[in-house]
Amino acid sequence: MTKQLQDIFKGFSKLSREERLKALKEVGALNEAEADYLAKGGLKDTSLGEKFIENVIGYFQLPLGVVTNMRVDGKDFVVPMAVEETSIVAACSKTAKWIRESGSITTEVIGNEIIGQIQLAKIRSFADFEKQILAQKNYLIEAANREVAFGLVRRGGGVRDLQVRRVPRGDGSDMAVIHILMDPCDAMGANIINQVCEYLKEPIEQFSGEKVTMCILSNLVDSKVTRAVVRIDDIEPELAEKIEEASLFAQMDPYRAATNNKGVLNGIDPILIATGNDWRAVEAGIHAYACRDGQYRSITRWYREGKSLVGVFEAPLVVGTVGGVTTLHPTAMLSMKMLDTKSANELSRIVAAVGLVQNLGALKALTTVGIIEGHMKLHTKNLALGAGAEEKEIPLVQKKLEEILAIRKRISLSNAIDVLKELRAAQKTPASTTQHHS
Repeated sequence: MTKQLQDIFKGFSKLSREERLKALKEVGALNEAEADYLAKGGLKDTSLGEKFIENVIGYFQLPLGVVTNMRVDGKDFVVPMAVEETSIVAACSKTAKWIRESGSITTEVIGNEIIGQIQLAKIRSFADFEKQILAQKNYLIEAANREVAFGLVRRGGGVRDLQVRRVPRGDGSDMAVIHILMDPCDAMGANIINQVCEYLKEPIEQFSGEKVTMCILSNLVDSKVTRAVVRIDDIEPELAEKIEEASLFAQMDPYRAATNNKGVLNGIDPILIATGNDWRAVEAGIHAYACRDGQYRSITRWYREGKSLVGVFEAPLVVGTVGGVTTLHPTAMLSMKMLDTKSANELSRIVAAVGLVQNLGALKALTTVGIIEGHMKLHTKNLALGAGAEEKEIPLVQKKLEEILAIRKRISLSNAIDVLKELRAAQKTPASTTQHHS
């Protein structure tokens, strides 16, 4: 990039959309054609949509924004977010600035393999089946790499291991499940792992004399976990204690954990959508991982360590930087360029970091000003729009709604409608009234 990112972070939210695009061009995050594409509203031609899904009638477009102040592992990033919910981008940018000034974000990916499953619903003897399959383990791995995953092997990936699992059916008998562990390199790997499992179906049936029932990947990829750590130094002790207690609440109570994890995903999903990644697969894996010990829990932990507050995110987060929508949709390609990531693992680490930052921002708001003041203040524009305010009226309605919020601690669409009626009544001039009667 031609200019330090922190130079454009200052006051970025106060810029007009045109000025934001210009700033992103100046640092090399966008080129002229990409900025023009965004300025004109993105993709218009539905022919690409026809290639993605069936029965296409148009596009449903989400607002695309950028998180500022995000520094992960000592590197600055412009992080694109495709999301409709008020306050997500603002809260994440504000919290990232706090961390940038008072702490750090470090990340790592633990493990490399995704998982494919080959299920045999009913087998005669699990012990015999396991012995037969493990005797052919090396052959099966080599055949899958040679016949199906050869492209991955050339890039340093491919099938790495094969495991046999016993799954009780609940009626005294067992089903058998074979796990195929494969390194997908920089792809999500969904299609190729499914192809590998389908290819191995026939030899497994031949070696075992049993019948394969199903072949499909698993989204619970506990063999590849992304970890992000946020540290805030010299934090105000009372605030640190409040956040630690809020974290404990989400660890111990599944009702709170569900909402806590939704807040984490507020940071994760918008990046996955912007980059054309499968956010549903990531969500499924995260939620499954959150209840791996039998109770649904928070996927983040916050605790005090001396004068510091430390937060940890740890969960499966399998993403891709090649293939699929990521390299076909122009907005996804543009988002990937803005992120300037070098690998799928780096993208996974950025996404995890943003999810943890988003979580910190929410916990800080909840334990200090409360969710209403923090969220609803930014929601005033949506209420003004919902009431039917025109462009020039929106700031005036917003200001009045903020005054009502400060006094009553709550606002609604009916408040916005009343404010707009009062505003329009007050703006009627005697001259216009005279003209009307004449």
